[in-house]
Amino acid sequence: MTAVGIDGIEIWTGKLKLDLPGTFAPEKGDDPEKYTKGLGLTNSSFPDVYEDIVTMGANAAKGLMDRKGLEPQDVGRIDVATESAFDHSKPVSTYIAGCLEQVYDGDFTHANKGERKFACLAGTQAIDDAYNWIRAGRNRDRPAIVITTDTALYARGDPGEATQGAGAVAMLIDEDPSLVELSTEQGYGSKDETDFLKPNQQFPSVDGKRSVQVYLSRMREALEDYESVTDDIELEDFAYAPFHTPFPGMVRKAALLAYRHVIRDTAHEESLADEIGRQPREDDYEDREAYEEAIRGYMDELKTTEQYQTWYDTAVEPTLGLSREVGNWYTSSVHIARVSALRDALTRDRDFVGDTLLVASYGSGAQAEIHAETIREGWRAEIEGLDIDAQLDARYDLSWDEYEDVHDVHEYDADLGREVEEFTQPDAEFVFTGWGRMNERQYEYVE
Repeated sequence: MTAVGIDGIEIWTGKLKLDLPGTFAPEKGDDPEKYTKGLGLTNSSFPDVYEDIVTMGANAAKGLMDRKGLEPQDVGRIDVATESAFDHSKPVSTYIAGCLEQVYDGDFTHANKGERKFACLAGTQAIDDAYNWIRAGRNRDRPAIVITTDTALYARGDPGEATQGAGAVAMLIDEDPSLVELSTEQGYGSKDETDFLKPNQQFPSVDGKRSVQVYLSRMREALEDYESVTDDIELEDFAYAPFHTPFPGMVRKAALLAYRHVIRDTAHEESLADEIGRQPREDDYEDREAYEEAIRGYMDELKTTEQYQTWYDTAVEPTLGLSREVGNWYTSSVHIARVSALRDALTRDRDFVGDTLLVASYGSGAQAEIHAETIREGWRAEIEGLDIDAQLDARYDLSWDEYEDVHDVHEYDADLGREVEEFTQPDAEFVFTGWGRMNERQYEYVE
């Protein structure tokens, strides 16, 4: 069976940044470590006034097509995953295709286009759709482009404000991929939840504590479901474990839960028994409450062990590098975690071909998906081709007043009553230019 997976990847970050410890924390009267150590974030990315989810997605897609030598006639499908859409009918993929047709010969009239929504999980679901489309033989030897693009904006003063971010990831899904091969096995954990939602509103309504618990519960269910189709998971099977990363502090909780689950009834658990005991078993307790209290105590001790810390520092911490610098990109977050892992492998000059990633995606509402990805021969060239470091270095550093201005610009319902000047100059990229006769957003390519 021919391998199907991610053949290429490109990233586009918002061109502005907010320094959390240096600018955000002083304005809020907070200790900077609340953000750097608590949330695990240093900076957030924001779109300039001429940027939005379409320009970021189109710029990422153009970078991908140029690097892979593609023309519109070569692409059979364009799917966009977002939870920041501004139209309840017309999909973002059509806007992005229209942008790309401004700079390439030919068009995408033959290409299937769609938009996926399931909070932050939608990007992984769009990859699944493209994978299944290729496996079914309906692609006519053409690859798919999957684009994840979001502006994760919160109301000012909201507890989630510090986790904001904006950017896009474009991925080419094809046979015989250069980067990673996707596994045929997946595990799911899904349940109707109201942990995070946007009922006809731009800013999310979030039940913070419950959101964390829902995230962990769905991840546990997905892990159990994945094990049911792949047999037991061994820690040594995976070089890295990229998680959905709304902020790195959340991943610390998910990684600890996953580790406890995976080592249960293994030699790893036994090797820790003299130090912290064996994991509590529910049958040994009179009620669920007592059992859960015992589990919390065990996990508090587990996270301090050298065995756990070594695994976390090797398999999880390297996946958080980009997230620390850009904040939450919603549908893109697990995909920049993957890139962070691969960049770490590149830095370490790892002999990486054939190694495996355990990828854990999540979307509020709520559903988690876990699958494996095997590293392919061309991974090094693909990661070396990214220019994300140059993009991060070039971002404009916002003052507090400028942050408030740009936040207002990107509020859909805000009536500014004034012009906000752009902070950077567009350079060979798509830009938002205003509204058309039917209140549609309009774009052009600026050299």
